[in-house]
Amino acid sequence: NITKRTEHLVEEFHERKFKYSQYVCVFLDATYIPLRRGTVERKAANVAIGIRSDGGKEVLDYRIAPTENGAAWSELLQGLRARGIKDIQLFIADGLVGLQSAIEA
Repeated sequence: NITKRTEHLVEEFHERKFKYSQYVCVFLDATYIPLRRGTVERKAANVAIGIRSDGGKEVLDYRIAPTENGAAWSELLQGLRARGIKDIQLFIADGLVGLQSAIEA
């Protein structure tokens, strides 16, 4: 029941336009959480956190994916650009294979 009542809020979060188009840095990381979708499986929650030049921080977006991989990061980053982010001076992330090519794209 909670999911049904809040699902539209999650969709609005993922589709919102950004107030700011520039960020000094963006942290990219994932954490694995158990999710019940028929059976309980551990999925990656890929998270992007931005820091603005005024020092303000915000969760820009997150995506749930089977694993932390370049394709999932690419989808998340393309969504950020499509919703108005134009300039990120620095990305901070671990050494995930495929992340650099996702950032460059």
